[in-house]
Amino acid sequence: MPGGTLGKAATAVAAVVAVGGVLAATAPAAPASAALPDYTTAEAGNPIVAGWYADPDVAIYGNRFYVFPTASRPYAEQTYLDAFSSTDLVTWTRHPNVLTTANVSWARYAVWAPAPIARNGRYYLYFAANDIQSNSALGGIGVAVADRPEGPYTDAIGRPLIAQFVNGAQPIDQDVFIDDDGQAYIYYGGWGHANVAKLNPDMTSLGTFADGTTYQEITPSGYVEGSQMFKRNGRYYLMWSEGGWTGPNYSVAYAMADSPTGPFTRLDKVLAQDPAVARGAGHNSVLNIPGTDTWYIFYHRRPLSQTDGNARQVAYDRMNFNADGTIQRVTMLVKDNFADGNALGWQTYGGAWSVSGGQYRTTASYGGKSLLDDNHANATYDLDVTVTSGRGDAGLVFRASSVATGTDAYRGYYAGITPAGRVILGRADNNWTPLGSAPLPVATGQRYHLRVVANGSSIRVYVDDLTTPRISVTDTAFASGRSGVRVYNAAAAFDNVVVSNQ
Repeated sequence: MPGGTLGKAATAVAAVVAVGGVLAATAPAAPASAALPDYTTAEAGNPIVAGWYADPDVAIYGNRFYVFPTASRPYAEQTYLDAFSSTDLVTWTRHPNVLTTANVSWARYAVWAPAPIARNGRYYLYFAANDIQSNSALGGIGVAVADRPEGPYTDAIGRPLIAQFVNGAQPIDQDVFIDDDGQAYIYYGGWGHANVAKLNPDMTSLGTFADGTTYQEITPSGYVEGSQMFKRNGRYYLMWSEGGWTGPNYSVAYAMADSPTGPFTRLDKVLAQDPAVARGAGHNSVLNIPGTDTWYIFYHRRPLSQTDGNARQVAYDRMNFNADGTIQRVTMLVKDNFADGNALGWQTYGGAWSVSGGQYRTTASYGGKSLLDDNHANATYDLDVTVTSGRGDAGLVFRASSVATGTDAYRGYYAGITPAGRVILGRADNNWTPLGSAPLPVATGQRYHLRVVANGSSIRVYVDDLTTPRISVTDTAFASGRSGVRVYNAAAAFDNVVVSNQ
């Protein structure tokens, strides 16, 4: 498209289609769904796929979106790469072992940060391996090739494409970008230094710049690792990760330039941890929906309850721009409409839970609950709840801690509705303290929208009518904690869970 309005996944990752029986690279096709994805976040919940994964990069091949992440495991076990694909950014199919060290003679372990791209009718996957610490070690950045997006990929040249430290940059964390004029670039670097090099049209060898050099250093202030390049409205955006990858300060920053080689001057942080949602958010990629100005940032993050450095998950959120082209800071939103058919990120305590028909369902139990790994304080909680059978109640747990299996085995608040004709609010602390109750006609099998607004000591509960609270109380027992759903002597279905900071 003219004007350079598409991002890496649209301009640099060309779709491959059959033309007269010959594979040829073309502009990417829009996904074959009724409507192009236009979400505020991963509406069906983050993480988007099961398992520990990190460093996601994205591509659009034909009518599918692809995510290629690192397997987030100890070094010696990082011997393979999986991929995931989707037509709608909601339901994902896993493609295991798209690349393994068995197909790369020089790679042993630490296979990191895959970067996918298509050209010349073939699919290329750039990767780092062996985590070399000096120029005397074998390893660096390699390139593999396949005839299908899901592989299998095999080593294209039998050796690393970039095997040495240049300008102080460890050869890891590569990203590949094809500009509007057809010139391909590879951006990479760890140890606080970033380089760019040209790729020749064969995509398996490096070219030179006008001055005869192969590498140019482009390190912006604060750079640590995780280069990512995209283009929008004729401007070049370099993104990178800052801080330590195992720590809470891991984050993403960016720069803008008029040239693919910079200079790149740091402008701002784009993505950082949110102590209410997740830690260690970083090592990102960017996806632009073809033909639109809709953008997403894909990244990894660590659940709040996890301390293992490799406990990382793939997520995405909406990325927005200001009128001058600068990027707004990304908010990690908490939503789950269960449209993906799973409940990733939820932890159950009693009861029997499942996802079907786009709803989170549980059979009747005395206090069965399922909670997210969050820690919200002042927040608005929204969800749809349907009591499907029983005369008990079903609803929302919030500001919860010390959660265990048992009727009131948690410390926190609960608001629910019951076909007995009430909306209730109470406090649990291994016992139950009622805080409020109001009459409310509730029919079994009918969906109701429940909202709780908790701000400091003020708690307001709404059902369907979101202007006038059914219950309004003041209580200071619990200031923050986890969010979730619960039943008591009732079976229920839950949907459209949203938790947002005030």
